[in-house]
Amino acid sequence: MLISCSCDQAQDKIFMGTENPNRPNYPLRPAATPFSAQQSTTPFLSSGPVVGSDASAFRPAIPSSSQFQTPPFSAGPLVGSEAPASRPPPLGRSNELVRPPPSSSSYGPPTSGFQRFPNPPLPSTGLVPPPRSSFAGQPVVPPPTRPPPGPVSFVSQAQPPSVPMGSPPQSIKTGQSNLNILSPADQHFLASRPNVQPSSPPMGPSYGAGRGNFQPAFPGYANTQPNSAAQAPPMQSASFASQPGGYAPPAPPAPFLAQQRGYVPGPPISTPSGLYTGNQMQHHGIAPPIAAPQGLAEDFSSLSLGSAPGSFDAGLDAAALPRPLDGDVEPKSLAEMYPMNCDPRFLRLTTSGIPNSQSLASRWHLPIGAVVCPLAESPVGEEVPVVNFATTGIIRCRRCRTYVNPYVTFTDIGRKWRCNMCSLLNDVPGEYFAHVDASGRRSDLDQRPELTKGSVEFIAPAEYMVRPPMPPLYFFLIDVSISAVQSGMLEVMAQTIKSCLDTLPGSTRTQIGFITYDSTIHFYNMKSSLLQPQMMVVSDLDDIFIPLPDDLLVNLSESRSVVEAFLDSLPTMFQGNMNMESAFGPALRAAFMVMSQLGGKLLIFQNTLPSLGVGRLRLRGDDVRVYGTDKEHTLRVPEDPFYKQMAADFTKYQIAVNVYAFSDKYTDIASLGTLAKYTGGQVYYYPSFQSNIQKDKLRHELARDLTRETAWEAVMRIRCGKGVRFTSYHGNFMLRSTDLVALPAVDCDKAYAAQLSLEETLLTTQTVYFQVALLYTSSSGERRIRVHTAAAPVVADLGEMYRLADTGAIISLFSRLAIEKTLSSKLEDARNAVQLRIVKALREYRNLYAVQHRLSGRLIYPESLKFLPLYGLALCKSTALRGGYADALLDERCAAGYTMMALPVKSLLKLLYPNLVRVDDSLVKTDEFNIIGKRLPLTAESLDTRGLYIFDDGFRFVIWFGRSISPDIARNLLGEDFSADYSKVSLSQRDNEMSRKLMKILNTFRESDPSYFQLCHLVRQGEQPREGFFLLTNLVEDQTGGANGYADWMLLLYRQVQQNA
Repeated sequence: MLISCSCDQAQDKIFMGTENPNRPNYPLRPAATPFSAQQSTTPFLSSGPVVGSDASAFRPAIPSSSQFQTPPFSAGPLVGSEAPASRPPPLGRSNELVRPPPSSSSYGPPTSGFQRFPNPPLPSTGLVPPPRSSFAGQPVVPPPTRPPPGPVSFVSQAQPPSVPMGSPPQSIKTGQSNLNILSPADQHFLASRPNVQPSSPPMGPSYGAGRGNFQPAFPGYANTQPNSAAQAPPMQSASFASQPGGYAPPAPPAPFLAQQRGYVPGPPISTPSGLYTGNQMQHHGIAPPIAAPQGLAEDFSSLSLGSAPGSFDAGLDAAALPRPLDGDVEPKSLAEMYPMNCDPRFLRLTTSGIPNSQSLASRWHLPIGAVVCPLAESPVGEEVPVVNFATTGIIRCRRCRTYVNPYVTFTDIGRKWRCNMCSLLNDVPGEYFAHVDASGRRSDLDQRPELTKGSVEFIAPAEYMVRPPMPPLYFFLIDVSISAVQSGMLEVMAQTIKSCLDTLPGSTRTQIGFITYDSTIHFYNMKSSLLQPQMMVVSDLDDIFIPLPDDLLVNLSESRSVVEAFLDSLPTMFQGNMNMESAFGPALRAAFMVMSQLGGKLLIFQNTLPSLGVGRLRLRGDDVRVYGTDKEHTLRVPEDPFYKQMAADFTKYQIAVNVYAFSDKYTDIASLGTLAKYTGGQVYYYPSFQSNIQKDKLRHELARDLTRETAWEAVMRIRCGKGVRFTSYHGNFMLRSTDLVALPAVDCDKAYAAQLSLEETLLTTQTVYFQVALLYTSSSGERRIRVHTAAAPVVADLGEMYRLADTGAIISLFSRLAIEKTLSSKLEDARNAVQLRIVKALREYRNLYAVQHRLSGRLIYPESLKFLPLYGLALCKSTALRGGYADALLDERCAAGYTMMALPVKSLLKLLYPNLVRVDDSLVKTDEFNIIGKRLPLTAESLDTRGLYIFDDGFRFVIWFGRSISPDIARNLLGEDFSADYSKVSLSQRDNEMSRKLMKILNTFRESDPSYFQLCHLVRQGEQPREGFFLLTNLVEDQTGGANGYADWMLLLYRQVQQNA
């Protein structure tokens, strides 16, 4: 039944769903919040004032006899567990430990500067993706050398081939000096170092200008060094294995050979990863002996980047670089310490070690915070338990309103319980009383999931409702202009909605309605007594009114036949429509007027730039002259405040908006996406939609949007213990108060991030607790509260914070911060901010160990953050942040930003570092084996010209056919089209075993993450610009578009880390 009420009554009822029965005030999110500029001194928010530091609560005290700080003990598995072998000191030297002299030369090259991501001013040619036919090649591999036998103090190892980094790529023009022109924001790195070698040359104005042909060194391409005429001869590798005789030039005597780096052997053949713990370095004679006689467990790894004294060149084995080929691995350390915590799929902390002081937090340099996915899908058998307290009422702390959870304690024979957040003693209601034993354990503990499970769902009583729970409501706002009809969008959408009517959540309660529009607005009366829907046309766009307000939203079960008749006739109804206009703004207002009494989900299908009435947008375009200026960010923010104001109104009345954009022309996603950003929705982008190619993607994603379980009219609050609080929130939502997140609709595919700060100078507790509470209406009409509780230790040592870090959560928060920064700054500023935070974090970590272990020639990092540099590079190369004008269409860039703001951790990491697997072997073999586990590094060197590869980023498949692939494989998969232009070939299942196997593999990938549908794009090796656009520019480890490759990026980070080490 529809609820009828006046506007005044509706306004009195809009604030339902707060966690407290009393209605709160509803200030809109301040205008400056989503687009606020960051402080110039730090790229993102600061952690607070700097105060003194304290001793660790987790680490044994350092023996007074030891001259150096003892490294932290690792609680996790160790890489290389051999006992450290104490190496005898060099002959003729005292056994006394001596600190190395404070010489900058012992720390490698004094170089500096951010990696430059240029904005090449390549002129746009329509909206076809720009050809990317020129890419930097791979370094040439020199022959391995073996040090001659001689009297050395340790066993020498045979050296594998090393890939020298050489100098940074030389400038494009012959004879041009290798200088960087630094911006004022970058020069603070160089202020105290007058004579520096820049880290990278200025890049050319475009992809192709002045560059050689694309000739990467992998089978099938000529193994030729690009830019051979313009590039300086490669310098000799600085890895000492490739120095003549294996020894460095003579150096002054020192207590340790390794300190002067007279001989640094490469990784042994038995350890191809090239990653060493301190114990392994002792065993192989790489590091100096440690002062303490007992074995120490190191929790850091390192990469050999040793360079010859006085040389500005470094050696780096690219194969030794860490890669996340197992995907996102959730950290286990916190779950082992606190087994009653909620699962990490619901809540992940950037570090599980909460700093005990503001001083310690200021040295962390990475974000401190959490990523929350409150409705994440649970595996079968691990569903969140539902608890109904019935007449007892939900048990909550009367002071801080924390919900009862596994970490509360019971005292006074079970008559009182102590809140784990604020320590207040609360009375236990009589109906909830149970006796406790001497240890405080309740006798009914096994029957109380809220006291044993980190995640639980409470049935909310009547006092948590301001109005009756709303029914699931789906309203469709559909563009029926000529482009929508001709592209086939209208037909696919109507068929998909009709096929989902039986599976819409809510059963007999579900409500549905439709509005179509071109230059006029069309309403549809779907009263159950009608045989056919009645169309009513409103052409006055300045004064919109609602005809028949009671019959535009109908109960689906009652009007099912009328709804089906409408969907059947919709594609033909506008088949001859030649109208090119779009009265989107007035239609949006009309939809708001219809939905405002109940709320619900509004699905917008937009094909044309809004051109009539309020909210019309101009073709402001993607102006190349704006990139690199202070006005660049204005392209990525809404042009008309109408859309942000409408989003605020929608949120106020519990309406979530999902935008489906289809145009082959500019449609200002920056403005339209605002509707989804502030209402908890999402943006689906289908550029140049054609139903014969993209219908499966639209059908799958629309069906999931309609049928996935949805929480309606929700609010979320994150509580935490004394001394800490969440200060900023990042994602698609609107803040109702300082800490109450308004979510008109939320589902399992949405995640939200928040940053944490310390309120007190010094934390006195040993544990900090976090509790996420989501109050919502289920599709069945119940008011529920989903509660996730977690505990984390308070640490007094920076090393513990690093050991307990979570790369996935850090990158998830980084991504949101960087994308928000692009709304107030240049793309380059956002990328530099990410790079700066990573450099500061690695430098701070290096300072903990470098002097003690004489690791001046190595880049060291905590095991927990070994993938952080690679994910940081991938983030800077993502569609939302990469390059400039020529690197991504403006709508494509904005759509990617809106999508990344809402992605859960696993989906985001897969988007940044996709899967690359080879499948041709599995297609020709008869036995079954696990193809999904064979992931390859994202570099052109992984591609074999005889192979078939699948590239999967969670949003699309790129299937790459090598030039020399067996014709039988190509013919079996593509039929007679195997030799045609792949842009015109679609992949479908054929009547042969190979084709069935490939489709099975693709379906397995799709089922692993059903949030989006991966559409197949076929690419043949050497077919440009298609191969470059779909695959080569997305191989994040390669040098593409003027941005560094992985090895160059690591060398750049290493140099910047060393500057002030």
